[in-house]
Amino acid sequence: MVFLESTSETDHLIASETDPLIGNGNASDGVSLTRNDETNGEVFDNVPQAKRQLGQSSLDNAEYHSLDILLQLYSLPCPSIYATPSNILRSSGSVGVAFIMWIAGALIAFCGTAVYMELGTGLPRSGGEKNYLEYTFRRPRYLVTCIFMVYLSIMGAGTANSVVFSEYLLHALAIEPTHFNTRLVAFLCLSFCCFLHGTCLKVGLRLQNTLGMFKLIVLVSIVISGILCLLNVPGFTVDNAYEIPHNFEWSKFWEGSGTGVNAFVSGLYNVIWSFIGYSNANYALSEVRDPVRTLKRAAPLAVFGVATMYILINVAYFAAVSKSDILGSQRIVAALFFRNLFGSTTERALSAFIALSTLGNLLAGQFSQGRVVQELGREGILPYAAFFASNKPFNAPLAGLSTMYAFGCFFLFTVPAGDAYIFLITLAAYSLTLINTFVSLGLLLLHTPAYKLWKWNPPFHAPKFVIMAFFISNLFLVVVPFIPPATGSRVYEQLPYWSHPVAAFSLSLIGIGYWYIWSIWRPKRFGYRLERKWVIQDDGVSRYTFLQVPL
Repeated sequence: MVFLESTSETDHLIASETDPLIGNGNASDGVSLTRNDETNGEVFDNVPQAKRQLGQSSLDNAEYHSLDILLQLYSLPCPSIYATPSNILRSSGSVGVAFIMWIAGALIAFCGTAVYMELGTGLPRSGGEKNYLEYTFRRPRYLVTCIFMVYLSIMGAGTANSVVFSEYLLHALAIEPTHFNTRLVAFLCLSFCCFLHGTCLKVGLRLQNTLGMFKLIVLVSIVISGILCLLNVPGFTVDNAYEIPHNFEWSKFWEGSGTGVNAFVSGLYNVIWSFIGYSNANYALSEVRDPVRTLKRAAPLAVFGVATMYILINVAYFAAVSKSDILGSQRIVAALFFRNLFGSTTERALSAFIALSTLGNLLAGQFSQGRVVQELGREGILPYAAFFASNKPFNAPLAGLSTMYAFGCFFLFTVPAGDAYIFLITLAAYSLTLINTFVSLGLLLLHTPAYKLWKWNPPFHAPKFVIMAFFISNLFLVVVPFIPPATGSRVYEQLPYWSHPVAAFSLSLIGIGYWYIWSIWRPKRFGYRLERKWVIQDDGVSRYTFLQVPL
């Protein structure tokens, strides 16, 4: 494997790397913005104005700050809201505890939003958690980046959501969702997302935003229909052919509670994964006009609106579908909701709408994750970094998108059926929890006197008690999965309860191994040291490259 690269003929060497511990405030050394910075973050990473396409209206080419708000609103409602309620109810044991999980998940998401707002306004460039971990944990050099690179393969893969799309589409077409059929449709879905965003950027953004608006319409229709059902409005009552739910009767509301702390946390992971989109805008800030201002406007509105919607959607589900039907629904609880209220014919039509809204979320997620891979290429850490950092040949990060596409297909065809969906969701959520633990710890450290040299003074400051709450909640979620579940309760049907935390920690070993070989073993073996330089690509975007300097 080639671990280093040389600058190409079209790259222009401009400077050696500045020591981030001594930074002088320039855009290249990692020092955060100050409150008096008048650039609003747009020169933070030397991205040309022509590359900042988000925040610009496609209608009149005028600056349009609400587009970034739309990006978060469209991408934050996760397709798991159509698929995970049965898993969450199984983990909670009762309707009442399930609602407690959703409320707890919303509170964690609000704290996380404040944390990411401070970090995003202080380091307004694409890459999200990668930037924040690098900025705080600088020794050993490049270690945290290599570990994050491995976790990205799990968190950024669209496998689970592509399966949701596939199952709802097959259900709408009255095709049996066999293992082959489900994987085939999911594969075609992942292929379409990669091709569209990798070759037709503007078309992909328009379709993504259109489907995002469509997704909001579907979710709002579920909320309204469920509330009308709860109020027994004629035309919105459960058909007598199906089991009449009594989920909100007090004796039934708490029935089945007491599954244990392990099962509770496992269900909470499914809830947290539904809120994962609150950091999506941070992944693409280099392509946003006026990123500081738009992030401060977008994040609170998006999370508040989606948290409210999630709670009301669960009210709707429990108003129209019995507890036993939800537990047996696997991943099509929304289809049962429409069936109970409007009949099987309408159910299939609306299942197609849910599939389309899931596609919109996949497009938004892959749009963001492809840019994180591109940022890893710009850091010079990946093999063939120039290839991954480039926007060639379609002015889009096709290499990064293709990487996430490859991982998505790998998990799609290698993870066995049965516990596969729950395991992938839980592993991704646990990996994100590990990262959020260190992200929030890093932000706490930046507020201590020991980190005074970092000169951390972003345009937005999260309250310290909120940062501490986010850190403690994530630390709790990291530890609890190692506690055995209560008797009679299980996380998986076949896999051991500790599968996802052990798998997540094992991933870090891969990153550590890559870092050691690349930055320690090979330089000693072949007698050189690594020197990182800034270069300007032929598209005007700066990136790092590593040179071999003989000892």
